[in-house]
Amino acid sequence: MSEAYRRAGVDLEAGAKAVELIRDVAADAAANVSEGVGGFAGVFHIGDRRSLVAATDGVGTKLEIARQAGRLDTVGIDLVAMCVDDVICTGATPLFFLDYLAVGRVVPERVADVVRGVAEGCRRAGCALLGGETAEHPGVIAEDQFDLAGFCVGIVDDDRRIGPDRVREGDALIGLPSSGLHSNGYSLVRSALFGSGRYALEDEPAALGRLLADELLEPTAIYAPLILTLINGDVVHAAAHVTGGGIPENLPRALPDGLGAEVDESAWNPPPIFDLVRDASAAGVDDMRATFNMGIGMVLVVDRRAVSEVRRVAPDAVAIGTVTTGSGVRYAADATES
Repeated sequence: MSEAYRRAGVDLEAGAKAVELIRDVAADAAANVSEGVGGFAGVFHIGDRRSLVAATDGVGTKLEIARQAGRLDTVGIDLVAMCVDDVICTGATPLFFLDYLAVGRVVPERVADVVRGVAEGCRRAGCALLGGETAEHPGVIAEDQFDLAGFCVGIVDDDRRIGPDRVREGDALIGLPSSGLHSNGYSLVRSALFGSGRYALEDEPAALGRLLADELLEPTAIYAPLILTLINGDVVHAAAHVTGGGIPENLPRALPDGLGAEVDESAWNPPPIFDLVRDASAAGVDDMRATFNMGIGMVLVVDRRAVSEVRRVAPDAVAIGTVTTGSGVRYAADATES
């Protein structure tokens, strides 16, 4: 649990409890569902040993950064990434995407900017933008504010699905670098960087080498095309999309009961934005790990003999650890310090 995130107004523990309650409710309507609430994506059998895979998400309070900066054409990419990168964790090929935009007042040019980003995200992901909905909520949402959500549907052959059942002790963990903060932890980011007036969006911190607005609005990486290439080569056993909760919360979702992971943080260098947020928030190591991706946006679980093949296809990929007996995530640095 991230105490720093709680102080910023986000209760991850309450969120986890809500998921538990929702899982119980959804169980009553789970015909043909082989993976439902709690996984990276839902899996629905359609016959002929094929399944549809679906995921839904939003962009969170990163939208507020976009609104304040007056730059609405990138958060749509984030929206697609958050959904598509969940779908790909099953090995499914993304087919189509739909978005939902709620605004206080419809300004056609602003709506077009947002949807332009969604279309670009779909182009990067290789899926179709099938449609969407724009809703005007006067008196409920302030005129210049908005919220954004969407969902993606993909398809997978059942015998090509990846997931915890394929994972074995000794498998290698391969990290795919993030493009920065992605779309998680922004309530803490906004509280730490802007709550005390320490920074402004137009500032250019020396450690970043660019405007803070540019850094914070860097679109979330879309990994689907790369991972599909590796899956077609029969290399990937499982995948974990590193979103809210960081590696400690998301990597175990790609592992079976009885297996955990040891992660070596010295294997990669997190982008400088993480140090900036840590220093401004006075967050501890565990808080940072439990809130942010810390520079790794996706973790692939692969046979240890396939590491060189993954790095051939993805030169930026980094070997970050190993699947072990036990449960949860252990950090090599913590073991060394103790």
